[in-house]
Amino acid sequence: MRRALKNLLMCHVLLQLSVHTDGFGGMRLYIANSSKVPGRAIRRTQNPSNQGVDMVSKNITIVLENLLKNYESSQTPTHGRGEPTVIKTNILIRSMGPVSELDMDYSMDCYFRQYWRDSRLSFLGPIKSLSLSIKMLERIWRPDTYFYNGKQSYVHTITVPNKLLRITQEGDILYSMRLTIKAKCPMELHSFPMDRQSCPLILGSYAYPSRQLVYEWQSGNSVSFQSGMALSQFDLMGSPQRNLTLKRREGEFSLLQVNFNLRRHTGYFLIQVYVPCILIVVLSWVSFWIHREATSDRVGLCITTVLTLSTISLDSRTDLPKVRYATALDWFLLMSFFYCIATLLEFAGVHYFTKVGSGEIPVDEEEWEDVDENTFVGPCEVENNPTCRAGRRKSSLICPIYNDPSVAGGSPKRLSLHGNIQSTPRVSQLATVERHTQTEHKVPRWKQLMYCLVGDERYRRERQREASRQMSNKGVNSVSYIDRAARIFFPLSFLLLNIAYWFLYFRYQQPYSWKKSPPGLSSLT
Repeated sequence: MRRALKNLLMCHVLLQLSVHTDGFGGMRLYIANSSKVPGRAIRRTQNPSNQGVDMVSKNITIVLENLLKNYESSQTPTHGRGEPTVIKTNILIRSMGPVSELDMDYSMDCYFRQYWRDSRLSFLGPIKSLSLSIKMLERIWRPDTYFYNGKQSYVHTITVPNKLLRITQEGDILYSMRLTIKAKCPMELHSFPMDRQSCPLILGSYAYPSRQLVYEWQSGNSVSFQSGMALSQFDLMGSPQRNLTLKRREGEFSLLQVNFNLRRHTGYFLIQVYVPCILIVVLSWVSFWIHREATSDRVGLCITTVLTLSTISLDSRTDLPKVRYATALDWFLLMSFFYCIATLLEFAGVHYFTKVGSGEIPVDEEEWEDVDENTFVGPCEVENNPTCRAGRRKSSLICPIYNDPSVAGGSPKRLSLHGNIQSTPRVSQLATVERHTQTEHKVPRWKQLMYCLVGDERYRRERQREASRQMSNKGVNSVSYIDRAARIFFPLSFLLLNIAYWFLYFRYQQPYSWKKSPPGLSSLT
C-alpha cells in the first residue's frame, strides 16, 4: 500500500513539472497554474542548463522528503520480518605501516565500504542512483560497525569529512569512508628478526546480535591493496579472510576477520647487528697470536670487544618490548658474549698454567742472602747501572743474565745466590732477559687442573722452582699449548654454531594459521 502511494505521488509530481525540447535543442519548462483559465498555460523560456539543474534538484528533494516522511531511523531495514540485515563489506588499503614491535600494533590507511539494502528507501524514476550529502546519514539507519581490536582510529576530515553515501532505486545503499586504523597485533618474537607475524583486523556490530545483523565479506577480492604499496620492514605474504561468530553475554555476534601475514626483512639486522658482532668476535681471537708476556695488550683487547658487544646489545633492544623470553637476536648476542669472555678466560688460563716467571729468578726467602755491590762483575761494575741492584727482595733476585763476550774477558758469567761468580756454559746469543714460561709436566694434567682450581700454593711454588732450574734451556718466545689449541677450537666451534643457528631459525619457522582466540575478544566472552 505504501509503495502504491509513493508511485501515485511521483506521477503527480511528473505531471505538474514537465520538460519539453524545442526544435532548436533548447528546453522549455511548462508549469501548470490552476488559477488561470483552463487549457491555457503561461510560456516561460529560461536558460536550458540552469532550468534542468533546478528541476532535477527539486525532484530529488521531493523524492527524499517523501521517502523519509514516515522513515524510522532507529529500526533495522528488516525489522519485523524475522530475518537479519546483511552487511557486505570490502576494504581497499592505500598504505600500511608502521608495524611497531614495542607497542605491538600496526596502522593502515584505507577505504572502508559497507553495502546493505533498505527497501524503505527504494524509489522509481529516471535516476538510477542518488549520491547524497553526508547529512543524510543522520536521518537514515546505518550499521554500528566498530573494530574489536582497534586502538585508535579516525575518519579523515580534510577538507570535509571523507564519506560517501549512495542510494539506488532498489534501496541498495553504499556507505564508504576513508579511515586510518590503528589496531593491536600480538606478536611472537621467539624468532626475531627471522620471524613471521600475522596481524588481524576484526570488525563487527557493537550492539546488534547475529539475529538482527549479519556481516559478510563481499564476493570477489574483499581486501585489496593499492598498486605499489610496500612496507619498510616486512613483505606482505597474504591477507586471508573469514567469517566468525562471537559468543558474548548478550548473545551471538557476527564478525569479520582478515589477517595480514607479514614476513620480516633481515637485511637491516644483518648489516647493523650480525656482521658487526661476528667481526668483533673474530677480532678478539687476535689475542691468540699476541705473545703471552704482553698481558696488558691481550687483556685490553678482550675487554674492548666485550664493551663493544654490550653497546650493540643495548642499542638493538631499544625498539623491542621487554618480553619474558629470549629472542633469536638475544641468543646470538649471548653467543658472541660467550666467545669474547672465553677469550679472556683463555688468557687467564695461559697466564696461570704456563706463565710462571716474568724474567725473574724465583727463590725461597730462606735462600736469600744479602749481596755486596763489590762482588758484581761485568756490566754490574758500571756505576749507577739500573740493571743491577743489590738488596733484599721478597721473592726474587733482579739481575739479568748477559751473554756478552766483551764482558769479563769474553766468558759469560752469572751470579749465584751467594754472590760468587760462576762460569756457565755458553748459551744462545741473547742480550735480553731470559724468561721461562713453559715447564715440564711431571704431574698428570687432571691433577694440575685440580691444583690450579683450588689454588694450591705448594704446587705453584714447585712450578716456580722448576722454572728457575730450566730457564737457560727455554726460549723467550715460546707459544703456549693452550693458545695453539684455541687458534683452531674457537673459530671452528663458532663456525659450527653459526651454521646450526641460521639453519634452525630459517628452516623451522612457524606457519601462518588462525588463532583459536582472536585478540581483543577474550574480555568480551
